[in-house]
Amino acid sequence: MEKIKVGIIGSGFIGPTHIEAIRRLGFVEVVGLADSSKQAAEEKALRLHIPKAYTDYKEMLEDPSIQVVHNCTPNHLHFQLNKEIILAGKHVLSEKPLALTSEESAELLKLAKERQIVHGVNFNYRQYPIIQNLESMVKEKQLGNLTIVHGSYLQDWMLYDTDFNWRLDSDKAGDSRTVADIGSHWCDTVQYVTGEKIVEVFADLATIVPVRKKPLENGAYKEVSVDTEDYASVLLKFESGMKGVFTVSQVSAGRKNRLCFELNGSKSSAYWNQEEPEKLWIGHRDQPNEVLLADPALFAPEAAASIHHPGGHNEGWPDALKNMMLHYYSFIRDGKSLMKDQPNFATFEEGHQSMLIKDAIMESNKTQKWVKVPHA
Repeated sequence: MEKIKVGIIGSGFIGPTHIEAIRRLGFVEVVGLADSSKQAAEEKALRLHIPKAYTDYKEMLEDPSIQVVHNCTPNHLHFQLNKEIILAGKHVLSEKPLALTSEESAELLKLAKERQIVHGVNFNYRQYPIIQNLESMVKEKQLGNLTIVHGSYLQDWMLYDTDFNWRLDSDKAGDSRTVADIGSHWCDTVQYVTGEKIVEVFADLATIVPVRKKPLENGAYKEVSVDTEDYASVLLKFESGMKGVFTVSQVSAGRKNRLCFELNGSKSSAYWNQEEPEKLWIGHRDQPNEVLLADPALFAPEAAASIHHPGGHNEGWPDALKNMMLHYYSFIRDGKSLMKDQPNFATFEEGHQSMLIKDAIMESNKTQKWVKVPHA
């Protein structure tokens, strides 16, 4: 069988992780790379052993051999590139956010449906095997009726005033940073596990470090005012009436990439922490608590397919990303359609819903009132 041919736009942190995950599949081939310039593309294509470097992304989109394009660029480029990829008739897998505004993400969702291309968003935390198994446990009411969900996503890479990154520029990253960047992952994972959409929010945001030192070429610094949040806490209401709350922060010392949440049900509770992804704590009132370790022999059949090694051979973040690619590309390989088949990956629909949640959170922080989240 001929391999699916793929092009990548952008090769910062996330681009090479996409490439590595794709190469582990075996039936997909990365054949081209486009970057900010021809020289950058050539240098990185050589380093990453990709045969073709394009002059610019438009040349890639005109290449009839390319079937799928990954958008791994900074946020402000997502809308235009995603739109052009769709109009070129290519399947698209985009990093989130889909765009800088929900109006733009709505346009992309509508266009992708009209063109009947396979569209995906890299919400990879739902792809951990133990998360997929927990989703099955929730469906089977093993925790009883869910009543409360709470958790956080904490990082420390913006702790010091000398920490600087393009994400601090709202013109490039959008009007939200911490909520849009990592809060979107928390919300997607929890909505996937519970099977419920967030329908209302009450938010409190703060910029803990309001002035940062942007490095200059001569080793000096330029002070820059920051207009996006380092921290947020958000109260939640779900479709069933379930309550929730989460905190996100990029200024929590010692927390590197700690996405965690706890589900409280009428029978039992479950807790998961992304930094220890092979463990699921299950809490009981009238019997000893448990720790379920990732093991295909112990998982529901629909979750066992996402774990690729025997129990005790821990799988982590790169493996969840591989699962994202596996489910996305298997969908394409098998000739499935988003018009009639249910995917096991996040689509532009979830990407647009994420934008609507972000908008509601920003509006709530501004008005200090509960704000309803529209449905995609």
